Amino acid sequence: MNSIEITGKSVEEAIETGLSELKKNKEQVKIDILEKPTKGFLGLIGTKMARVKLTVVDDPGGEAIKFLKKVFKAMELEVEYQAEIEGNNLNIVLAGPNMGVIIGRRGQTLDSLQYLVSLVVNKDRETYLKVFIDTENYREKREETLIRLANKMARKVRKIGKTVVLEPMNPYERRIIHASLQGNPYVQTYSEGEEPYRKVVITIKK
Repeated sequence: MNSIEITGKSVEEAIETGLSELKKNKEQVKIDILEKPTKGFLGLIGTKMARVKLTVVDDPGGEAIKFLKKVFKAMELEVEYQAEIEGNNLNIVLAGPNMGVIIGRRGQTLDSLQYLVSLVVNKDRETYLKVFIDTENYREKREETLIRLANKMARKVRKIGKTVVLEPMNPYERRIIHASLQGNPYVQTYSEGEEPYRKVVITIKK
């Protein structure tokens, strides 16, 4: 955890200076008062400054939800949040009446939110957290859809003997396609193109 010791003419001044230096608010830090200010002889000799220690509280789930609340407030959406840390993963589940808007076309809005939250929670972190955001079990349903698509296209490639190029997908979805057909004895896969238009190619195994 990030921690600093700061001095000031008063405890309040030292705390404010520390918060400014850390770029955090009081809710994001643990405050320890190490020394209170004292006045010396005639208010000059032997005067002691206040000294405090500020330690950043590691709460990536709270930071993520705080960010998402701002986003959804701007979108005028009512959303419930659940955040959980599992190892180096931060899993966030969203619920509410308008989740279709949050998912977006083929999950593009959900993917964008996931990317932005990852930037927020990993800023200044020493250990990288992989962020997963889901709602209405969309990720699992999408994975099942992609596996069915992969197998269907593999059968088509084998039948017509020609290469098939799928629509552009994000890295996560491409990995699902590759993994689904990795053990297929008749076809092989590879990716081509530049992000965000990179595609999976399915071709006859040589």
